[in-house]
Amino acid sequence: MERTYRSYALVGDASGAADITGDTFEDKVEAEWFSARVDRKAFKQLIKRSDAAGLRHFGMWLALLAGSGSAAFLTWGTLWCVPAFLVYGLVYSMSDHHAHELSHGTPFKTRRINEILYHLNGFMTLHEGHYWRWSHSRHHTETLIVGRDPEIAVPRPPDIAGMFLDLFFIKSGLKQIGSIFRQAFGGLNEEGRHFIPDGEKRKVFWSSRVYVAIFAGVILGCIITSSILPAMFIVLPRFYGGFMAQLFNLTQHAGMQEDIRDHRLSTRTWYTNSFFRFMYINMNYHIEHHMFPMVPFYNLPKLHEMIKEECPPAYPGLLACYAEIIPAVLKQVEDPSWYVRRPLPLTVVAAE
Repeated sequence: MERTYRSYALVGDASGAADITGDTFEDKVEAEWFSARVDRKAFKQLIKRSDAAGLRHFGMWLALLAGSGSAAFLTWGTLWCVPAFLVYGLVYSMSDHHAHELSHGTPFKTRRINEILYHLNGFMTLHEGHYWRWSHSRHHTETLIVGRDPEIAVPRPPDIAGMFLDLFFIKSGLKQIGSIFRQAFGGLNEEGRHFIPDGEKRKVFWSSRVYVAIFAGVILGCIITSSILPAMFIVLPRFYGGFMAQLFNLTQHAGMQEDIRDHRLSTRTWYTNSFFRFMYINMNYHIEHHMFPMVPFYNLPKLHEMIKEECPPAYPGLLACYAEIIPAVLKQVEDPSWYVRRPLPLTVVAAE
């Protein structure tokens, strides 16, 4: 066994085609973050991308989206539309996790397929794709480093009311829409001005203008039809169906240790059933994803088996995560310095 290289972000290219064999950026990250021991030959197999594997998952997800959307349309005006739109909204909101994985450029071998689906899912989850790719790159290189990570979901002290609002994407969603409008008029928030290169800013602005044009089209459609139905299929599903996406997202880092360059202490991995793994696109293996983000989601279970002896025990399920998260964030309201302490394997600690 030997330590291997890692890719934490998009290296010199915000398109998703990261260089995983370079010896500059990866070496710097390797020197700062804990890296589990992985056999190099096995790792090269893990990072291989597959159009077939990607299309199998995304095809099933899009089919489920189309099926639930058809049921919602056909039952509109009856009580049956309530469960139909609930299912449609839940499936639609999983675009958040799909856009996340697509931002790494890993689900598909064919870059064009990855990019088309990335920007589609980015719009669905109201994350402008060009901005969010750079933001998420920073999140991986500076995970829970206060003042550096722009995606700390539960900053201390926690905003409990905001966390409840985000069960329906209200706080974050309205913030995202505000950012899209700002960007459409050529402005960036303070964070974006720091981590988006000057040459990429025009892409952010023009993409945001497309988003605003679609918003206007949806509103116009509602006015013409004298019905909210168009918005029930576009934009609003991210809100009314967002609670499952948020329940998944909070398991990643809420209550964990900040300012530590060891993902085993700032990130959670948990076991769950096949349906949740499908909806969450295997992001329950989140330590693995952060430690080796260029491994495609469909290979994360294999990676987990390879490195689990060097990581804290995985949580047995979603309820076990929240049995820790809820008390943790409540304690952090009173004491922002408090955080969850995770046990590290003694054999690994002794070997370091």
